[in-house]
Amino acid sequence: MVARSVALFALAALAEIGGAYLVWIGLREGRGAWVAVLGGIALAAYGVIATLQPANEFGRVLAAYGGVFIVGSLCWGMAWDGFRPDRFDLTGAALALAGVAVIMYAPR
Repeated sequence: MVARSVALFALAALAEIGGAYLVWIGLREGRGAWVAVLGGIALAAYGVIATLQPANEFGRVLAAYGGVFIVGSLCWGMAWDGFRPDRFDLTGAALALAGVAVIMYAPR
């Protein structure tokens, strides 16, 4: 169940961050409205993917996803924008992932 949840978090991050990036470049960088529309479709897909998480508590899933979003955003910036995280970015990302693990996978 944990492996499925982690895979869904990764897929959700790809859909949300990728979708937001498409909207950004479509509108801010003049790549065209059709690119922004594709971004909107990806953002809608994120919403669907989030519902596939094995946990039944919306607040828990969304709170944990926040940590995944932090790490995914830093990785996206590295891959697409040439961003290089510093030690504080990496420390914050590690703390965020620790929070994800506690929120989602701690025994209850």
